[in-house]
Amino acid sequence: MLEYSIETYDITKEFALQKGFTEFLMHPFRKDEIAAVEKVNIKIGKGELFGILGPNGAGKTTLIKLLCTLILPTEGTAYVNGYDVTEDSKKVRKSIGFITTDERSFYWRLTGRQNLKFFASLHNYFSDTARKRVDELLNIVGLKDRADDKFLSYSTGMKQRMAIARGLLNDPEVVFMDEPTKGLDPRRAQNLRGFVKEQIVKEQGKTIFLSTHHLGEAEQLCDRIAIIDEGEIRVIGSPEELKSALDKPTLEAVFLHYTGKEFEEGGQKQPYSERRRVMREGRRGGMGGGRIGGIKF
Repeated sequence: MLEYSIETYDITKEFALQKGFTEFLMHPFRKDEIAAVEKVNIKIGKGELFGILGPNGAGKTTLIKLLCTLILPTEGTAYVNGYDVTEDSKKVRKSIGFITTDERSFYWRLTGRQNLKFFASLHNYFSDTARKRVDELLNIVGLKDRADDKFLSYSTGMKQRMAIARGLLNDPEVVFMDEPTKGLDPRRAQNLRGFVKEQIVKEQGKTIFLSTHHLGEAEQLCDRIAIIDEGEIRVIGSPEELKSALDKPTLEAVFLHYTGKEFEEGGQKQPYSERRRVMREGRRGGMGGGRIGGIKF
């Protein structure tokens, strides 16, 4: 039996920077790169709710993409459910679920049930098997009575629950959640957090990797938290361990200690560090600066 659901060993991801015209003429063969994730080592136990906190551009999204096999590491390796993310990517994808707040990925003119049946077919669930799984999930997320209403009629909280149902269609052992309460009012956000902890973790026994911009959410939900900044893990521990180790009264004070940045709920409003400026703009040449084409860190 596996002890850990997720393990990473010095996992690193570097992206090449596009050069400005002048710099290309001066250094045509020099390869400039920036590390979005650098030598990350984490171990997440089965059934654990693990959170990751960091400023915008810290590397959270890149790390999730590496663990979901959406991009390949430059160095190091990682194992999800015992499968190597590089060598066994298909097995990794079959054993994980990904929950995001992007409503545009649903079909608004279809009903909730029709949406889930369509996505179930992508997991090779058809006819009676699909119907049973969809009905089960609609009951779990509390949308059974609204299942045959069109998706466009759903409230933001209902759409979030639909996203959770879709992420659980293949009955994954590990679930990645990217800001699941984004856009929800405080009451609905609190309800969703309770649902995640009680239904998905305690009842379903899933391992959850949670990316969030809300300190209260991380403190309420997570068994352990990693703080990441500029691609590197600064510290890992339970909320209480992190606070007591530094004799800090709040998680916000811990975050400030390890990153040197004030935490703003919903995202950082601090000026870019030099690394983040380079990641956003690339190295500037004399004629039209360089850039990183369309890459989100």
